[in-house]
Amino acid sequence: MTSRIDPARRRLIGALTMASLATQARAQSGGGVSRIIVPFAPGGAREMPARAIQNELNKAMGQNWIIDNKPGAGGAIGTAFVAQSPPDGRTLVMAASSHFVTAAMGPRPFYDPVKDFMPVANIGKQSYVLFVNAALPVKNLADFIRHAKAHPGVLNYNSAGIASSTHLAMAYLVHSASIDLVHIPFKGTAEAANDVSGGRGHAVIMPTAGVGPYLQDSRLRVIGVTSAQRSPLLPQLPTLAEAGLPGYIFESWFGLLAPKGTPAATVEGINAAVNKVVLQPEVAERLHKLGIETAYLNVEGFNKLFLADRELMFRIVKESGITRE
Repeated sequence: MTSRIDPARRRLIGALTMASLATQARAQSGGGVSRIIVPFAPGGAREMPARAIQNELNKAMGQNWIIDNKPGAGGAIGTAFVAQSPPDGRTLVMAASSHFVTAAMGPRPFYDPVKDFMPVANIGKQSYVLFVNAALPVKNLADFIRHAKAHPGVLNYNSAGIASSTHLAMAYLVHSASIDLVHIPFKGTAEAANDVSGGRGHAVIMPTAGVGPYLQDSRLRVIGVTSAQRSPLLPQLPTLAEAGLPGYIFESWFGLLAPKGTPAATVEGINAAVNKVVLQPEVAERLHKLGIETAYLNVEGFNKLFLADRELMFRIVKESGITRE
């Protein structure tokens, strides 16, 4: 009997096989290059913080760190590549909170997001900003929630795509506020935001990076930020918790993960080097321009953040009923 394998699954298996062979070849060659794997296409949000620290990390560690994009399957191909790499500290994955989402939404994607990795170093965190169309009869979050409850299923919200951070953040808000909004996914954050400013969409949550022009757009009303405290990048904006939704917090970390089994001394060394780099004023400024707030976290601290965020992401996906379709 011929077995039937889903085409997408077959492509993923093939890609992982090629990745495994490449890893073996690299191990045999003993080359001197260390890599930060970005599991998405060039130019995306995961690549930018890696680029921001690359040169200084090379100097701090005396190694040649390169950025290697391995996109596909919602980040699963590049992430699985790192999970299967030798645990020698020379192949890391540039991860974020969405590291857990692929696993939370379905069967194990050829790796366990916790058991197959070791948290190495935190680069920083990013918060998000809630905008609504200015034509809505609302001036703050409490108004928006009341208006949504008075019109269940009538209002919509846009996102940068299914299971994107902008989708998760808004789905979490919808669930926390017990309101009924229709989700409309787009291919990117700019498209989603422009649709709201154009009057077709009603609400959108955007990363702090790049929100400047939208803060000046009279067709949009800014409601607040999703962080636990007011963002130092946008101190004039209230948090959504203080604006009418107590307990609501949504932030995304950016950090480096290594394959499970990487020696503790190696992990500690990389952690120390990354912390040294991100606390340099010029690097911190570079990251701030990307909307990323830097903060020192040792290995233990990053591990606690990593595990706590895993619980939050799984809970958001489950409670919000987010699926791949």
